[in-house]
Amino acid sequence: MTWNIVLIAAAASLIATATANAKSAVEPAAGTKPARQCFWTHQVTNFASSDSRVVNLRVGVKDIYQLEMFGRCNDVDWTQKIAVVSRGGSNICSGLDAEIIAPSTLGPQRCPVRTVRKLTVEEVKALPKRARP
Repeated sequence: MTWNIVLIAAAASLIATATANAKSAVEPAAGTKPARQCFWTHQVTNFASSDSRVVNLRVGVKDIYQLEMFGRCNDVDWTQKIAVVSRGGSNICSGLDAEIIAPSTLGPQRCPVRTVRKLTVEEVKALPKRARP
C-alpha cells in the first residue's frame, strides 16, 4: 500500500508539472514585460484627435502611436498644431515620458500623458477617419 501512495503522488506530481509546462509555453513567463515600443519625438510627422483625451500620432511613414491623457486636454481635438515633449530625453516609451502642449485661448496648455502604445494595423483601420493622422 505504501508503494501505491508513492506512485499516486509521483503521477500527480508529473501531471502538475506537465500542466504547468504546457501553460508556460503558451503564456509569457510570470514577471516578464512586453517589449517596449519607443519613438523619437523628431519622427512625429502628423497627429489627429477625435476627443479631448486621446491623440494619435503618425511616427515616420507607417507607425501610429496612441497617447491617452490623464485628463481632458481641451481643444486638442480641433487645433491645427501641437507639440510632443519628452521629459528627460528625446524618445518616448511610456506615458510618464511624454507631455502634449496644445494652444488655447489662455496660452499653451500642458497635458500630461498617461499611456503610450503603438497601434496594430487592424486598430489603425478601425479608427474613425477624423482620428487617423
